[in-house]
Amino acid sequence: MGNKTTFAIILISTVSAQSVFAQGEPLSAIEWLSRPATEASQRLTDPAAVRPNQDVSAEFGETDPNTPIQNADEANIAQTVVVPNVETAVLSEPGRSAVGLIDPARVGLPKDLWTHSQSDLLIELVDQVDLSVPSLSRLMQVLLLAETNGPLGDSNAYLAARLKRLIAIGAVDRAQALLERAGIDDPAIFAQWSELALLSGDGTQMCASLQEKPELAQNTELKIYCIAQMGDWNRAATVLQTASALGDLPPRQARLMAQFLDPDLAESQPVPLPPVRPSALIYRVYEAVGDPLPSLSLPLPFATLDLNGDNGWKPQLEAAERLARSGALPPNQLLGIYSLREPAASGGIWDRIDAFQAFETALKTGPDSRIGASLETVWPQMASAGLTVPFSELFVKQLSKHRLKGRAKRIAERMMFLSPSYETLGPQHAADTAEGRFLSAIATGNAPPQPYPDLPHAETIAAAFSGQSAPETFIKQAEDGKIGEVILQSMALFAIGAEGKSRALGESIATFRALGLEDVARRSALELMLLDAEHARR
Repeated sequence: MGNKTTFAIILISTVSAQSVFAQGEPLSAIEWLSRPATEASQRLTDPAAVRPNQDVSAEFGETDPNTPIQNADEANIAQTVVVPNVETAVLSEPGRSAVGLIDPARVGLPKDLWTHSQSDLLIELVDQVDLSVPSLSRLMQVLLLAETNGPLGDSNAYLAARLKRLIAIGAVDRAQALLERAGIDDPAIFAQWSELALLSGDGTQMCASLQEKPELAQNTELKIYCIAQMGDWNRAATVLQTASALGDLPPRQARLMAQFLDPDLAESQPVPLPPVRPSALIYRVYEAVGDPLPSLSLPLPFATLDLNGDNGWKPQLEAAERLARSGALPPNQLLGIYSLREPAASGGIWDRIDAFQAFETALKTGPDSRIGASLETVWPQMASAGLTVPFSELFVKQLSKHRLKGRAKRIAERMMFLSPSYETLGPQHAADTAEGRFLSAIATGNAPPQPYPDLPHAETIAAAFSGQSAPETFIKQAEDGKIGEVILQSMALFAIGAEGKSRALGESIATFRALGLEDVARRSALELMLLDAEHARR
């Protein structure tokens, strides 16, 4: 399939049939599908489940394990949410195709998630699925990091696809940890490791590995860079001269690498224009010759280079916002960067930082009227930056303790439905309005009492929670053991539905519910309605 449009058309065509079972009846052909949803389902969209820039062994640290769930009478809903720690010990003796960082059983996924699916189809799905709401971004990361049995076909290619997608959404540290556990003795895998190593540092360890096994690298520029990095500048110059003479390096690259090896040459001649999509290696070379490339104009993975603040607070802020939007940066880290110092100017991002800090101060000192006023100021700032979900995750529990009025009260109620506490806080505080009653029904997995047309997609989502069946095609695939494939297809279908294809959206949510991914169904539906509503206001 050549592009996303073709992919979307084909996907829609595969789910036109009616379901063979009613919503709520288990798929008894598969043990995993015939059991009720457990607390592990909720871990798939818990924000603590995807934390970059931390030690991998602590990424899935526990958060509020004793917090009860409100609807205890629902047999298929967990009473507690316990977010697991990453299992860094080998769970079995997996091959490269099965490598992962998370025990799938602890997040409610079967070990044979991919076993019955072809790797080429999974590669296409992993590469092309649009992550239209934050909960699906978190779900994708869990799927890519789970230690499960590999698919049919080229398992190395599927591992490379997993790594590629993790890198694309900015989860550089996780991708690097996954790759190092898989092993780097394959040239294609080593190429990805070198990219990751240069995104997270100067690649010293990577270059040392290349020195031991030079056959792992096919990239002449990387070989020259690493030889120099290991201190043998004369040999690096010799390799460059040889490669240039043999035509292994185009003139522009040869000139850039010559300036990298000779500081005097870099000062006396203009640096060549960079490519539109530079590699991490090229980024590091431009940095070394004194002409660093601004990461804001580069693909998302390059944002990680500015998180340490070495290039200034503004690039650090911009990088943090980009990564938070993709779900690759935890809200607490965004909070820490936002709070480092006072805004240096006004306009743009500085107004957002000023509003954020004023709100945080008001929340600590009160009174409620001041908190409400500052919330009304900061909320549109966070919405314009696409950061309402992490903002809600940070402050919703504190806000729930205050008595707000008017517009501030409505904002706080929406924040409750965008937070991990959507099932408890939302129904507790928002049941006195038509919108609140509608959202509360979705948050608790019930059919809404009546339609609420003022929210985007509300009618379609109401139908999905009122007994709509999953597509027969997906049911058959799930019964054949293609669980992961069905989840990915449902995520792709959700993105199509988010663009206005109502049937696709309803079938996606119904499929999540049929698979026992109730938390995914609820959070993705709530996020889509509320985020689209905020977007329509701007």
